[in-house]
Amino acid sequence: MRLVVAISGASGVNLGIKFLKLLPENIEAFAVISKSAKIALKYENSSALENLNNQKNITIFKNSDIAAPIASGSFKIDKMVIIPCSMNTLAKCAYGFADNLITRAFSVSLKEKREVLLAPREMPFSLIALENMTKLSSMGVTISPPVLGYYSNNSTIDEMENFIIGKWFDSLGIENSLYKRWKDDE
Repeated sequence: MRLVVAISGASGVNLGIKFLKLLPENIEAFAVISKSAKIALKYENSSALENLNNQKNITIFKNSDIAAPIASGSFKIDKMVIIPCSMNTLAKCAYGFADNLITRAFSVSLKEKREVLLAPREMPFSLIALENMTKLSSMGVTISPPVLGYYSNNSTIDEMENFIIGKWFDSLGIENSLYKRWKDDE
């Protein structure tokens, strides 16, 4: 699988970085980290980007590089995620603004009918954000905000993050064992 992983500037940038780090090695990832995401990262965890450049299955592009391969429909990718998805990026996606690599790759994915998952990160959602999510959902985009699972085995932040990322992997058809699943006898 070839996957575009975009990280926009909203709280929860660490989830996007952790998503990349937990991807199986057989998935080729093309990552874009916005300038705003890098600013948010300084407040959340300045060391999160360490070792990301050393992963062989990840290619990182600048958000300003609209000539990057992922900006073209002829470049074959299978799916795209935006984790987290800021309200600014969400609005641009909903209304077709393709003014940076993230929104251009989104527009290309949409026109090529590729699977797209957005993880909007804001609370509470405004009516404008909800309308934008509804519009995108009606176009086939999966809207999957990072909602915590409160099962007994999710007691630490790390376990809760693994639950969220595991659910995103499930949505994308990526095998994982990041969280405890219900069994028939439970």
